[in-house]
Amino acid sequence: MALSIGDIASRSKTFTDEDVRGFAQISGDTNPVHLNDGYAAQTRFGRRLVHGMLTASLLSATLANDLPGEGTIYMSQTLQFTAPVFIGDTITATVEVTAFRPERGIATLATTCTNQDGAVVLHGEAVVLVPREA
Repeated sequence: MALSIGDIASRSKTFTDEDVRGFAQISGDTNPVHLNDGYAAQTRFGRRLVHGMLTASLLSATLANDLPGEGTIYMSQTLQFTAPVFIGDTITATVEVTAFRPERGIATLATTCTNQDGAVVLHGEAVVLVPREA
């Protein structure tokens, strides 16, 4: 596959209670805003949130599986969280190649996650080491 500026890939996932609880167990982030309905109801959000880093992990899945694809290695990722993600939201992660240095095998990609209403919930930039065949 030839990697080119402007290449885009996306993938979507609906985040469930099971996803949030599993991430809390694995990560150790047991903030009650993610796990406790009563606590979350008293916050400015009014209900439980999906962990920001769980949401961002959908970007990692897109990079690793879709573009550039298998063998991709993260070098860096910036993230700006712009809107909450709630359990039951369907998030679409989109990555777009903005720069590629084939001689170094390094790509820069704009990264964005949107919810089912089209609202941007996070955005940033990834720099990755691409597989040799990209």
